[in-house]
Amino acid sequence: MDGLINFYKATGITSAKALYRVRSITRQRKSGHAGTLDPAASGVLLLCLGKGTKLVERIMDLPKVYRATARLDVTSESFDSDRPLKPVEVGDRPALEDVLAACAAFQGVIEQVPPTISAIKLGGVPAYKHKSADAALALAPRPVSIYALTVHRYEWPGLDFEVSCGRGTYIRAIIRDLGRALGTGGCLTSLRRERIGPFTVQDSWPIERLQQAAPADYLIPLNRAVEMIEQSRTPTSGPVQHEAV
Repeated sequence: MDGLINFYKATGITSAKALYRVRSITRQRKSGHAGTLDPAASGVLLLCLGKGTKLVERIMDLPKVYRATARLDVTSESFDSDRPLKPVEVGDRPALEDVLAACAAFQGVIEQVPPTISAIKLGGVPAYKHKSADAALALAPRPVSIYALTVHRYEWPGLDFEVSCGRGTYIRAIIRDLGRALGTGGCLTSLRRERIGPFTVQDSWPIERLQQAAPADYLIPLNRAVEMIEQSRTPTSGPVQHEAV
């Protein structure tokens, strides 16, 4: 079995465990995933089977789209709601215009410091296994690409937005840095990966559907997968948008 599965990862499960569950269905031991999703995140997780594992690096370089919500009146050690929330005192609540102006600074190629609670390696060991203070000192900024950022809704303290970005971008770090720029807190409350290149969440397969389907239904054959990847282009950056809902 060679090709890709556009899998829908639900919240509450790691990407590795999701892959393990799918292996029990496909019986394909040679398989892996392209681009980890945190346990609290949901959405597109591309699973590569057989010769499809050779496509992992090419898939990782495809642009990704995330839909997220956040709160600006709290923070946490991990900058998401996986860790206990800590209230943040805020003087003047930022207006929509302030939020849009601050978001504009996060477009293009920016320098981003990964969160200390992350899987990025420090001396071969994931950052989350180090003491937070040690990890914070050791983590260096890295260039990441933000192609587009759309604010769908802002009503203090909640923010609903969408990000189109390149490889290695941490949405939690965007929220962290946005809060610092606004003089507020910043904590991610939900995250869904909507798209990886041409592979969309609308076409993804949750575990329940996979269990009832035949491989011909859900497997994207290797030649078709390569064709889809080749046709996918990296978007160019545009202005921050506000799309009220």
